[in-house]
Amino acid sequence: MQNSFKDEICSPDNPKWEKANHRENQIYSRNDIRTDFERDYTRILHCQAFRRLKHKTQVFFAPHNDHICTRMEHVMHVASVATTITKYLGLNEGLANAIAMGHDMGHAPFGHHGEDCLNRLLEHKDNSKALKKFWHERNSLFFADYIETLPDPNGIEQNLNLTYAVRDGLICHCGEIDQQGIKPRDKNIDLYSIKRPGIIQPYTWEGCIVKIADKIAYLGRDIEDARAYHILDMTSYRELRELVGSTLGFEKKGAHALRSGKAINTTVLINDLIVDLCQQSNPEKGLSFSDEYFKFILEIKKFNFSHIYNHWRLKEFSIYAENVIGTIFRTLQKAQPYAKSGRISQALRYYPKLSSTFEDWLVKYTAYQPYIVEKHSFINKKAILRYNTQQVFDVNDNESYTKCIIEYISGMTDQFAIQLYEEIITF
Repeated sequence: MQNSFKDEICSPDNPKWEKANHRENQIYSRNDIRTDFERDYTRILHCQAFRRLKHKTQVFFAPHNDHICTRMEHVMHVASVATTITKYLGLNEGLANAIAMGHDMGHAPFGHHGEDCLNRLLEHKDNSKALKKFWHERNSLFFADYIETLPDPNGIEQNLNLTYAVRDGLICHCGEIDQQGIKPRDKNIDLYSIKRPGIIQPYTWEGCIVKIADKIAYLGRDIEDARAYHILDMTSYRELRELVGSTLGFEKKGAHALRSGKAINTTVLINDLIVDLCQQSNPEKGLSFSDEYFKFILEIKKFNFSHIYNHWRLKEFSIYAENVIGTIFRTLQKAQPYAKSGRISQALRYYPKLSSTFEDWLVKYTAYQPYIVEKHSFINKKAILRYNTQQVFDVNDNESYTKCIIEYISGMTDQFAIQLYEEIITF
């Protein structure tokens, strides 16, 4: 029901407010009309990791079709869904919007395939498969806390220093695990103590809504894009029609869109899921869908995995993506001795774009001192990090240097990673 969560809103009257609104390091003060969460939203909006989302994979790699969903469009869809739900239920729109805008900033190039590639590289290095080493939810938090910087009024680069509630929403947004009755957890915790995605619920109701909005946003759109690329054949369309008919019934609008053999209407599907969630949810029950819509979500996910995500064309490209990421990783691994001596440009001299961008990365996030310093305009303006007494990575430590490479690669767009790969393999 409308405003049924108004007593749960993340506001100064909420017992969780002091922690939710807390920043580990205060950002500069200014004459401002925004709330802290709205300020977080704009800090995310202006950072480079967000800008690069426009050229990062959602499902289909490095698309040349301008109308295929990229990671940035997906983020905007999630923000739209999340703010619509929070507004109707009486929760904090600014908080939900900030979490939604930043939730995927830690995604690797080539989407989940790229994430799996980076994880396998880390597993290979330490021979441990007990925990997933690279997962984008945690990486979104890491980028917000350690990597992304913005200039203050004096031109000094500072980290984003987001509020706890937004940071919590970044690492707890995993929507891959299907749950009904989602409620926020009671305790604030060290967010870096979370060891795997999806096991810890967000600290706020707004964070929980973003987690659900992430799922709502991609289901129909992935089908729409697959249709544009002729991934789905007529047999698949018939199966999709039967799926909708058996779960929702053909009197539903989502099913009506399939009667003529057309793909699911994304806007209708999103609207119906939002309305159903808002009608079914309350603070006692938690965030829930009706049984029929929850069954529909489960069946659509199965359909998408069977007919889209595991399609042979995407599997073929995943092999290519693994070659791209693996080649860049191994090239930089071999260059570690030169990184220790400040001569990384010498090791990478035949790959000018890789050389210049990775050396800039080392200058900003490590104690690396290049042999030739003139070209680095910020050599004496190191980024102010969460802990001012240390750098993020140590080039002299093998594990830390490996992490440094992984994070450098994770920030790339699809196209940039491909450019570096071609630079390395071209003779």
